[in-house]
Amino acid sequence: MDRTVLISLSIPELQSIIIDSVDACLKKRLPQIPENNIDTDRWMDIDELRSYHPDKPSRATVYAWTHNGLIPYHRSGKKLRFFKSEIDTWLLQGKRKSVLEIHNEAANHIKSKTYE
Repeated sequence: MDRTVLISLSIPELQSIIIDSVDACLKKRLPQIPENNIDTDRWMDIDELRSYHPDKPSRATVYAWTHNGLIPYHRSGKKLRFFKSEIDTWLLQGKRKSVLEIHNEAANHIKSKTYE
C-alpha cells in the first residue's frame, strides 16, 4: 500500500532537493570520462584519428580541418600527428548542452541567489 506523506519545505530546501535529484539522474545517464586513462596521452596518425573519431571522417575532411586550423594537430615533416588527449578535448568543446543541463544550470543559479 502506498503511503502519502505531507511535509512543509521552504523554497530553498525544495530547490536543493530538486537539484540533488537532477544531479543524481545526470550522473547515472552521462558517460563518465576516466581521469587517469593510460591510453589518453598517445599519438595517432591520420588513419587512427579517422577510426577514433565518432563520425569516421574522410582523409579529405581531416586535411581540411587541419588546413583551416579547426583541429589540434602536430606536423612531423609531411606527416600529421594527433595527440589523443587534445582530440578528446576538441571533441568535448563541440558538445551542446542538453535541456536537462541547461535547467540544472538555471536551478544552480537560482539556488545561489538569496531570497528575503
